[in-house]
Amino acid sequence: MVTVLTGRVTMNAIDPRVATVRRFNRFYTAKIGVLQEGLLDGPYSLTETRVLFELAHRDNATAGELGRELGLDSGYLSRILTRFDADGLLARAPSPTDGRKSVLRLTPHGQQVFAPLNDRSDQMVAALLAAFPDATATRLVTAMRTIETAFGGDSGRAWLLRPLRPGDLGWIVSRHGAIYAQEFGWDGTFEVLVAEIGAAIMKNFSPAHEAGWIAEQDGVPVGSVFLVRESDTVAKLRLLLVEPAARGLGIGARLVDECTRFARASGYRRITLWTHSVLAAARRLYVNAGYRLVQSEPFRGFGQDLMSETWELDLT
Repeated sequence: MVTVLTGRVTMNAIDPRVATVRRFNRFYTAKIGVLQEGLLDGPYSLTETRVLFELAHRDNATAGELGRELGLDSGYLSRILTRFDADGLLARAPSPTDGRKSVLRLTPHGQQVFAPLNDRSDQMVAALLAAFPDATATRLVTAMRTIETAFGGDSGRAWLLRPLRPGDLGWIVSRHGAIYAQEFGWDGTFEVLVAEIGAAIMKNFSPAHEAGWIAEQDGVPVGSVFLVRESDTVAKLRLLLVEPAARGLGIGARLVDECTRFARASGYRRITLWTHSVLAAARRLYVNAGYRLVQSEPFRGFGQDLMSETWELDLT
């Protein structure tokens, strides 16, 4: 229903979340300066700078590809490219696959013009993040990734593995508790167990015989695993986790492989782990890595009737 009151249009039936999204859009566009005539103190608008960015990161783009991916009207994009031509930023060449099209790339001058704009963008975002405590900055970036994923953004982003840092254990405990509650209905006793396991690992951590890794995307943790000493010849894989939004990128397999690599280098002859039959994705990782199921038994825990499992990998 649309109601007109004192010259203003009020949408009575609209989802109240719409106002929140619109308020955020107004706030964020002002915050990052996209309303300025020249973005990043440069001579080009937001859209022109975005087209520059795409050209700088592609070897053989076509106008059609740019228009489709950026959602730009062909006439509007043509005017932008004409300006780049006039400014000496753009080189065109016949497409090797279709003589009716031209492939576009930045000239050396175009790369020189783009470089300081890119640097200023990095510096501006770094300054925005630096204004927050690390925990707040991490939540901010995580929220941005959530928005990107919800809108169908590319899930193939680069990620890296790094050693443990102060603060990681709290994340590991928190995310285990939240994810297992959401996906399997486990109660708070599981989070308590993870906290106890993590505290015991870190209290007695021996870098010569044990290791832990965090998988990270855009500076935000998305996965974890530990390899700890069980005996002189046996290591134990513990607290493997991959965030739901980061699954399918090979992170879990890489974490398991890092444990195997470290165990071999450290002279262990076997790796063991404890899991549960309902954790189908983790079990597939273990099977693919060569682990075999050696024991299973009923287990009552975390508010559930489960089947606990022990798996082993022979390293000899």
